[in-house]
Amino acid sequence: MPRSKAAFDDLRPFEFREPPEVLEADQMYTVYEIARLLQGVDPDEDLDAETEAILLDWAVPWMLDHAEQFCFAEPDRDDEPGFYGLRDDR
Repeated sequence: MPRSKAAFDDLRPFEFREPPEVLEADQMYTVYEIARLLQGVDPDEDLDAETEAILLDWAVPWMLDHAEQFCFAEPDRDDEPGFYGLRDDR
């Protein structure tokens, strides 16, 4: 159900940061780590599955929107996630 804007103490602009503002140029990250970093959460923090899913819901579209800025590396094993980092040739 919609709520009145007056019901909120803090209304902020809806802005996403650019990948270089979130990721280190010389590092590769899993999508789970990127999702945490986007929200200011330590990449190694243990999260429950529901919270992890919510963070991924934000991260995946952000990554797709900035796909031209990313490179990809295959995971070490088939049951692990791949790695993403900033492209050097931007």
